[in-house]
Amino acid sequence: MRLLIVDDSALMRRQLGNLFQEAGGFELAYARNGREAVAANLEFAPDVVTLDINMPDMDGLTALSQMMIERPVPVIMLSSLTEKGALATFEALNLGAVDYVPKPGGTISLGLDAISAQLLAKVRGAARARVRRSLPAPVPAPRPAPAAARPVLPARRPAATGTGTGTGIVLVGVSTGGPRTLERILPALPADFPWPVVVAQHMPANFTAPFAQRMDGLCALRVVEAARPMALEAGTVYICKGGADTTVVPRAGTLSLLPRPESPAHLWHPSVELLGRSALEHYAPAAIVAVMLTGMGHDGADAFAEIARRGGRTIAESEASSVVFGMPAELIRRGGAQRVLAADQVAAAIEDWVMAGTAATRN
Repeated sequence: MRLLIVDDSALMRRQLGNLFQEAGGFELAYARNGREAVAANLEFAPDVVTLDINMPDMDGLTALSQMMIERPVPVIMLSSLTEKGALATFEALNLGAVDYVPKPGGTISLGLDAISAQLLAKVRGAARARVRRSLPAPVPAPRPAPAAARPVLPARRPAATGTGTGTGIVLVGVSTGGPRTLERILPALPADFPWPVVVAQHMPANFTAPFAQRMDGLCALRVVEAARPMALEAGTVYICKGGADTTVVPRAGTLSLLPRPESPAHLWHPSVELLGRSALEHYAPAAIVAVMLTGMGHDGADAFAEIARRGGRTIAESEASSVVFGMPAELIRRGGAQRVLAADQVAAAIEDWVMAGTAATRN
């Protein structure tokens, strides 16, 4: 694999180079800034690029936008674990980057040890990713009122006994390529959507709050980070907190989301598998719509397949629209995908199923 490493720090370039040389199977080239990266993308023709954001002469976002025009290539961003770094990362994903890895702080060598396995896996996965040129930002859906004055829709919650009577829940599992894909789906859900939507997007802890804020500005529905115990309410999208796992639990007479420390028994966090299993404990399967979107690995495939077997509704994103056809492919392989749809078709399918389910419970 031809890998281009772009970073203005000579020490970081050397440490990254050592990591990939020791792993084997890489032909390496280096660039010190965005301008050199744009040139190397044409001359070296890498299969994958690791790209720093903050660099002199030309920053990573400017370089990325040019690369996506001149020679689109899978790019992994190295992002700082700050709110500013998160916002820059989301911009990079909109410009066409495939994924990101939090850049280590403190001692570089020690920091790289902590992220080496993740970085190697993401670079290797990126070589198989579907690269899409940047698209215009989606037009925000019309909102019925400013956030402060928006009326709260009545929440028809299931009883804490777990029967699922009166309402349901939409679960979304997503990883690599997720932020950009979610921006094509969640804004298409209407303001009167009657069920809560819970999104388990694999992200670091400091990224999920800025991501929820970003999505709240794009969606007709209210979007919040589930950073504390929160009652599930209709018309709300909950982004599971990064650096934790989130489960559905009965609490104070209703069903709520509860963040908890990452489970060592699961590889990815927030865990889609744990979220799906907990929903099955407290909702009737027929009151669950489970959607598996782009991402590497198999997180949630077993739980979502079980939801389908027990009478719930499931969707897997198609290979044609997935950035990485890993998680959806695993759900399909297990026989758990009732429908396989392109990302642009997912919102309409969710809405049809949920509205039909709501009408049935009213009758």
